[in-house]
Amino acid sequence: MNGFKVLQVRQSVFADNDRRAEELRQELKKQKVFLLNLMSSPGAGKTTLLSRTIEALDGKLKVGVMEADIDSDVDAKTIESFGAKVIQLHTGGMCHLDADMTRQGLEALGTDDVELAILENVGNLVCPAEFDTGAVKNAMILSVPEGDDKPLKYPLIFSVCDVVIINKTDVLPYFDFDMEKCSANIRMRNPKAKIIPVCARTGEGIDKWIDWLCNEVTAWRSP
Repeated sequence: MNGFKVLQVRQSVFADNDRRAEELRQELKKQKVFLLNLMSSPGAGKTTLLSRTIEALDGKLKVGVMEADIDSDVDAKTIESFGAKVIQLHTGGMCHLDADMTRQGLEALGTDDVELAILENVGNLVCPAEFDTGAVKNAMILSVPEGDDKPLKYPLIFSVCDVVIINKTDVLPYFDFDMEKCSANIRMRNPKAKIIPVCARTGEGIDKWIDWLCNEVTAWRSP
């Protein structure tokens, strides 16, 4: 008989984070602030999509952006050039943000003049999906060059996302990427996920993304 206790730390950590995330969500509901958690692998086009989003929402919604990276402020400078309120978050080597880290970011950003807060999470398809940030909705970008089999290889991130944006559709002729197969793979992981093909570089399909986002923000901010 073992004389020691086995503690499931992983489960405890996630449970505590989930509680804090729900508390943050309820606070944001009272403040009428919509928080979007945007995830993807590096190079999928998060910052380009955000730039297009900020342009499209000019005069419609007050947007604040939290740029999360292990280091550097390259993305924050890019977003700032489009006129959005922005703050850079350095994770100190961590590959994700949790609810407490997101709260710190929101406090530093300031939400009194923000209706839509967007967290551009650290670029990878594993760690960010494991932690509830307190966001109202989760979105992810899958770029065409990454392949249509990513939902099979990284099931968790697709299962936790409310919307999947398939970016870089302009290069479809040059890659072995089957849009129907990719959509089927996504729906196998998450039947409720909204799938929106776009090209952030040219702006193609951005209107559908903006319509989805505006509808979600309006619903969240309604009494």
